[in-house]
Amino acid sequence: MDVKRIAAESAVEYIKDGMIVGLGTGSTAYWAIQKIGDRVKEEGLNIKAIATSKHSENIAKELGINLITFSEIELIDITIDGADEVDKQLNLIKGGGGALLREKIIAAVSKRFIVIIDESKLVDQLGKFSLPVEIVKFGFEIAMKQLLKLGCEPKLRASVNKPYVTDNGNYIIDCDFGNIDRPEELHNLINLIPGIVDNGLFIKMAEQVIVGYKDGTVKKLNKKY
Repeated sequence: MDVKRIAAESAVEYIKDGMIVGLGTGSTAYWAIQKIGDRVKEEGLNIKAIATSKHSENIAKELGINLITFSEIELIDITIDGADEVDKQLNLIKGGGGALLREKIIAAVSKRFIVIIDESKLVDQLGKFSLPVEIVKFGFEIAMKQLLKLGCEPKLRASVNKPYVTDNGNYIIDCDFGNIDRPEELHNLINLIPGIVDNGLFIKMAEQVIVGYKDGTVKKLNKKY
């Protein structure tokens, strides 16, 4: 049983006719896009969508999902995306798939941001998964030294023996901080470093986290206001 698929399909039930929908990136978000495509085809679901990566955009096009740009809208009704880690306060680490910047832009303008994960991504404390940081190419070595001073082991992400390049033309630095005690503080400190575009800490952004379990059940965790 694919627990990612269970969580994803549960989230897609919230999508209604006429909505503007943010499409996530990654192995769990893939199943959400597939289910949305099924609903468009089988039910005639009428939505408009914005994707968080070129990869998700291509999948959406193949499935006949109507894609638009930010020039046409001000807000997104609902965004469904995955995460690499989720803590008990519903803070997230994202960016394992390299799309953290676009994911954060889209999440920030979404009325509802729903995160879909399997049970292995639920943690007591963030930090076992290395924190992705998106950084401009120019002077990235200096910014890496500044990240090192914050107490992490920074590593330039590679792809086929070359530096990984995001859809925005930037590099990703994966930072091993160990346990992250104060995620909001760390988020702000990282983003003060010149050359860093943004990082994969999503603080107090998720309204709901839908968790798929191996026994086939789904649990919905809601933000505490």
